[in-house]
Amino acid sequence: LLLGILTLHATNSFAAPRRDSVNARKYVQCMEMAREDPDAAFDWAMDWRDMGGEEAAQHCIGVALIGLKLYNEAGNRLEALAQEMQSDKKVQAGILAQAAQARHLEGKPTRAIALMNTALKISPANPDLLVDRATMHAERGDYMTALADLNIVLAKDPTRIDALVFRATALRFTDKLEQAETAIVSALALDEYNPEGLLERGIIRRLKGDKNGARRDWLKVLSIAPKSPAADAAQANLEKMDLNSESLHKNQKEGH
Repeated sequence: LLLGILTLHATNSFAAPRRDSVNARKYVQCMEMAREDPDAAFDWAMDWRDMGGEEAAQHCIGVALIGLKLYNEAGNRLEALAQEMQSDKKVQAGILAQAAQARHLEGKPTRAIALMNTALKISPANPDLLVDRATMHAERGDYMTALADLNIVLAKDPTRIDALVFRATALRFTDKLEQAETAIVSALALDEYNPEGLLERGIIRRLKGDKNGARRDWLKVLSIAPKSPAADAAQANLEKMDLNSESLHKNQKEGH
């Protein structure tokens, strides 16, 4: 069954590169555009850069390129920008994390983790970066290392729902189903309508043989967040479970 939804946080983790009040407004506008219409944001930021937008414009260009799925170019630009920002360590860490995101999406996990390690040296124990690095480790199949990062996050903030849900997913993939169930119960006690939490609980219930409980959770995801990635995963799980049930029923019928 499908892995739970894993989300990178680096895009919004840190302040932007240095800018005056006019460029600050442009930066906010550009970053909002990069999320909603990255193609338009790229053109707008390129023009802004040519008119003196400097680091803030370069930053928006890099984020827009991620939105355009031009991950190699985004990584190259963001890594170069991070080198230029060495005097502002907080901003540098954030940009390195975004470069790591680009490399991760490009399919270069070793480079992505190396960049995230560097970002975490600059901003130690940053919870968003730790969750992001855990995501990268998990997608390489290294769930134990992912759990180590998540445990650090949850030791400081045991109410962080995304880390609890992710921890449940990682525990499930290390065959620790009871611990995974405990983690997901804790997450949903904090927010009973969390789509990713309901998705994960449904997966755990299915693995424990509670098909009706799994179905209820996945249908709830479709009801409360119908256009989310969690809903797509819930729908896929429902279809797979129904297909397996139909196959089993057919085999049993033919056997008789």
